[in-house]
Amino acid sequence: MNVTVLGSTGRTGRLVLAEAVRRGHEVTAFTRRPEALPVAPAPAAVVTGDGRDPERVRKAVGGADAVIAILAAAGRKGPHHIAAVARVLADVMPEAGARRLVVTSAYPIVAEQPRVPLALLRRLFADAYADAARMEEIVSASGLDWTIVRLNRLTDRPARGGVRISRGLFDRPAPITRADAAATLLDALVDPAYARTAVNLAGGVPR
Repeated sequence: MNVTVLGSTGRTGRLVLAEAVRRGHEVTAFTRRPEALPVAPAPAAVVTGDGRDPERVRKAVGGADAVIAILAAAGRKGPHHIAAVARVLADVMPEAGARRLVVTSAYPIVAEQPRVPLALLRRLFADAYADAARMEEIVSASGLDWTIVRLNRLTDRPARGGVRISRGLFDRPAPITRADAAATLLDALVDPAYARTAVNLAGGVPR
């Protein structure tokens, strides 16, 4: 497939890019920081720009079969722009003939357990979670063939497998490695079972 990856220079995005190339996809990296892209494996094309710029996004998704958007704020204090990026994708992708979208979100915006840590997280990241929730509304209301993948407590450890994917909530949401999350995003991209649905990701059952 021809796949455009937004957020391709982030810690998770770099792993998505590398795994997509390894699987044989033709990858276009869309980023504000092309100098941060790895030398190898290299994407087939690079488009530099901001995800809120319709013209740059149009250039990045032109000719793509699918888009993976790893969206997150630069830090706790923002700026929080992922809803704005989602709006541009929802408008531009149909014009470009790219209808398949896999986008990341945050599991804590829907989680119920564990209550005390979640309450603290929601206070600390209130603006970021509100932005993510608005992004989900925009994506799910779009005419795209979308999948929202909510990630939980990402770690930089090596892949371990055993990822849990659920449309429901977890009683004990274990951390998930970025490598496992990257592989799951690409699995979801080609699996029609995940079309027009939101799923939650967590690591294997805690020991």
